[in-house]
Amino acid sequence: QVQVTESGGGSVQAGGSLRLSCKALRYPDCAYDMAWFRQPPLKEREFVSDIDHRVNPNYAQSVQGRFTISQNSYRDKIWLEMTNLEPENTAMYICKVKVSLASALTNTNCRRLAVDYWGNGTLVTVSS
Repeated sequence: QVQVTESGGGSVQAGGSLRLSCKALRYPDCAYDMAWFRQPPLKEREFVSDIDHRVNPNYAQSVQGRFTISQNSYRDKIWLEMTNLEPENTAMYICKVKVSLASALTNTNCRRLAVDYWGNGTLVTVSS
């Protein structure tokens, strides 16, 4: 199993910034696809951002231009820089990890890990 751990959440005022981190347990020769989701109070979980193997980021329209995702070279860590936070951004931010398709197809050990893994989340609270 791939252990997923998030950190960096907290309470900030509107206009403030936070940097979230996600770490996944690294296995040899296994590359990960990682993404950020969030679940606001009383709402469903929604996509926030992910980054592909070419380091091309994708963002939900609601955070475009304010959030920045990045990853390390081993593809087992991602960060989410959040700026100009708004109360609407209050949510549990959750990291999703999955062994990349290429790794699953080329390595049997990685193939056994090729399911979705979710962290417990890190809470972000933005006050007005």
